[in-house]
Amino acid sequence: MTNAIIVMGVCGCGKSTLGCALAYRLGWRFVEGDTLHTATNIAKMAAGVPLDDEDRRPFLERVARACAEEYQAGVVVSCSALKRSYRDFIRLRAPGVTFVLPLIDRDRLLARLGKRDNHFMPVSLLDSQLAVLELPDPDERAIIVDGSAAPAEQVAYTIAALQTLGSEEQPRCHD
Repeated sequence: MTNAIIVMGVCGCGKSTLGCALAYRLGWRFVEGDTLHTATNIAKMAAGVPLDDEDRRPFLERVARACAEEYQAGVVVSCSALKRSYRDFIRLRAPGVTFVLPLIDRDRLLARLGKRDNHFMPVSLLDSQLAVLELPDPDERAIIVDGSAAPAEQVAYTIAALQTLGSEEQPRCHD
């Protein structure tokens, strides 16, 4: 089993909720990925401007560093990791990391985002994130869970799926 997990996905999919609950259940540290963004990136997103690959590089470096530095003790980090190239970048710097994607449909994402207060990420950036999202390929160390399931169900599924990651089939949680 891995000692570093990144809960990935678009805004509103439940990265922080799942990540925090998963870390608690495993007795690991949780790192809120939003705290790893530069002030410039936060301002850019708050203004409704999507980040480009250049903007993301320092963020991804910080995510990878958090995974590598906390690996022995166990760590869960939230990070969008929308593209395979971003996940590969992190894996090169933090080998052994497992990605967990709570997958949820656009309508539910919009409903969740509409209820969020005091977050720098505006609803207007959802479609740009959905357009960029590349689902993990079968050769990636990733678990896809039903993002509309209760957090406790997502945690239980993720922990069980961590045991099967060596198999050929990519674990997926279904309704």
